[in-house]
Amino acid sequence: MSSTCTLCPRCCAVPRDENGLQTGFCAVGTRPLVARAAPHFYEEPCLSGTQGSGTVFFAGCSLRCVFCQNSQISRGGKIGTPVSPTQLRQLFLRLVDLGVHNINLVTPGHVIPAIAEALEQPLPVPVVYNSGGYDSVEALRLLEGKVDIYLPDFKYSDNELAQRWSAAPRYVETARSALAEMFRQVGPVQMENGLLKRGVMVRHLMLPGTLQNTYGVIGLVAELLPAKDILFSLMRQYTPPHDPLPWPQLNRRVTKTEAEAAEAYLREKGLIYGYVQGAEAAREGFVPPFGPIELP
Repeated sequence: MSSTCTLCPRCCAVPRDENGLQTGFCAVGTRPLVARAAPHFYEEPCLSGTQGSGTVFFAGCSLRCVFCQNSQISRGGKIGTPVSPTQLRQLFLRLVDLGVHNINLVTPGHVIPAIAEALEQPLPVPVVYNSGGYDSVEALRLLEGKVDIYLPDFKYSDNELAQRWSAAPRYVETARSALAEMFRQVGPVQMENGLLKRGVMVRHLMLPGTLQNTYGVIGLVAELLPAKDILFSLMRQYTPPHDPLPWPQLNRRVTKTEAEAAEAYLREKGLIYGYVQGAEAAREGFVPPFGPIELP
């Protein structure tokens, strides 16, 4: 990485250092901070399977979503264990030894160079890049040939909402370009025995009171990529934060009426390949515990 960081679309040009004493918007230095590395069984069935998805949660984030369920790790570099690229690879291999179906990199965009180094040699299972969709095309190209599955959450079709709730300028244009690059790298979905082995699965976290935003995301994805070549996951897991937010609609769950309308629009646009979450997904129990990890 260059002396000033331009990894994420913010290009804040801060000279991040290895020890995390100088950080950019992501609040993490150049060494990844890992806050959890364990099998996870609450991803989509094609990722979790029977043995779990080998999730590696990175502290820090290039978004600042006001409703983030992982805010304890996403908004700073205080929770987690700093790792070198060599240690990161050892974590991957330890998860592989546990029998996971894939290595799932959660919120990885701000530590891509370390990840790319850790993946210089292929792993025996697919690698999943799991992000909030606000990714730089240039940074994604550092991972070409190293990532098998891209799993972006395309959050917004409305830049005003993206700025208000995630402090993300030009989110729509940025996420659209990133999604096109992801598909260029890995191509159409490839499944084997019910498990996703390669391709793009676009997620969209529905937010309460923003049905037009959801319609817009579905429309953008349907316009950009062939429906038969991708998976689409419509997520209903939004859970209001404990402390009420100044936007009333974010202090409730997605209603049944909203979810049914979004699902109908999904079918109308032909994005019928994938998953639709039920109301049971909207509970805090699906958020895993975070903290320092034991290195191999």
